[in-house]
Amino acid sequence: MTPVLLIDFGSTYTKLTAVDMDAEALLGTAAAYTTVQTDINDGLSQGLRLLEEKTGKLEFRETFACSSAAGGLRMVTSGLVPELTSEAAKLASLGAGAKVVGLYSFQLTEDDLEDIKAARPDILLLVGGTDGGNKECILHNANMLAQLPPDFPIVIAGNRTAARECERILSGHTTYICPNVMPKFGVLNIEPTQSKIRDIFLNRIVQAKGLSRVTGLLSDILMPTPSAVLQAMELLSKGCEGEYGIGDLVAVDVGGATTDVYSMADGMPEQMNTVYKGLPEPFAKRTVEGDIGMRYSIRGIVEAAGVSRVSQLSGLAAPRAEELVAMLRDHTDKLPDGDPELEALDYALASLAVETAVARHAGTMEETYTMMGKTFVQSGKNLMNVKQIVVTGGSLIHTKRVAEIARHALWSAAQPDSLRPRNADVWVDKTYILAAMGLLAGRYPATALRIMKKELEKYGTEE
Repeated sequence: MTPVLLIDFGSTYTKLTAVDMDAEALLGTAAAYTTVQTDINDGLSQGLRLLEEKTGKLEFRETFACSSAAGGLRMVTSGLVPELTSEAAKLASLGAGAKVVGLYSFQLTEDDLEDIKAARPDILLLVGGTDGGNKECILHNANMLAQLPPDFPIVIAGNRTAARECERILSGHTTYICPNVMPKFGVLNIEPTQSKIRDIFLNRIVQAKGLSRVTGLLSDILMPTPSAVLQAMELLSKGCEGEYGIGDLVAVDVGGATTDVYSMADGMPEQMNTVYKGLPEPFAKRTVEGDIGMRYSIRGIVEAAGVSRVSQLSGLAAPRAEELVAMLRDHTDKLPDGDPELEALDYALASLAVETAVARHAGTMEETYTMMGKTFVQSGKNLMNVKQIVVTGGSLIHTKRVAEIARHALWSAAQPDSLRPRNADVWVDKTYILAAMGLLAGRYPATALRIMKKELEKYGTEE
């Protein structure tokens, strides 16, 4: 047996996964409260004790970790046009596993600077203009940012003809120059910037979050937790040498404060009479709905879907649903624990979180008429032919109605313009291993893929 330990330092829980590399099997999992505010070793030590109770004493050959502790990787982006360079910056940041806490377009103002200072980002991404195009905006913004204290590094990934001048303007800050995220109109080049963001996370942010205190145990801290999940989903979709993937997929992680959605699909128009509007989106895409969550962001679900939908799905009268929502907002650690009303409410909330988050992630189709006749305009990703949905999160994996909840990710006649999947099998991450498998995929992709295929519980389309 060759054990390997995989650790996810989460904002609330530190989750540990032990795998046997020889048998390509899960040995056990455990979770303990993350103690980043005192000493992160305390939560880790408790988790290791709980894991040992399940697996016995193990000598781990390698240990890898990811982290979203202490708020994860907080980023601010500044670009030119909202639909173009600013959108490219957001895609680059989210794909690197960041939480975007500020998104600015056009020229920064003094009020914007105050907001950025208050947001306390870990990294700021400065973009704007295609190569050889507009320089005025990015140079103005560099001059504005130079007025801020040098509390965070700045990644410059805009018009290449202005990059060095931005670097000189920002000489008091730590800066990194990357290729333009949008070198030509409508062309994305976000991978180099994502790689640099992850490097900064490893070399700087890990120390700031206090994780350097546990590096003696680790072979490596590889990436932010969302980036690990994204890597796992891409591997599960595409496969690797010697092991096939399951094809295009949509994954949904419903948490207490946010809901993350991942899609692995080309997503481009399929019909000849369809025109694509906006930036082409990456095959591997991640979005974060910061207002949609089962406890801390519970009001966001109700506001997005309406209390009538909550009442309809839960079977509770609207006033009673509102009363329980208010209670859960004030008691975020409250679980249903067999209470039929809370179980019904959590089912409704989880279903609507999935429905809302996937609808926002997916593209839309608009019908219009031109001189050539009926034409369709697609914005965003077409996910209608995706056949696999992967779900995780406590509200989904601890319910018997997980397949019903997951199918709220599918297309609905109530939102006919949404390009969500028409029909799909459901895969459930019952043991919370997606981030761990993303970590393992960096070194041992075939093993990680085979373990996911074993551990993810599959529900067919009609179950």
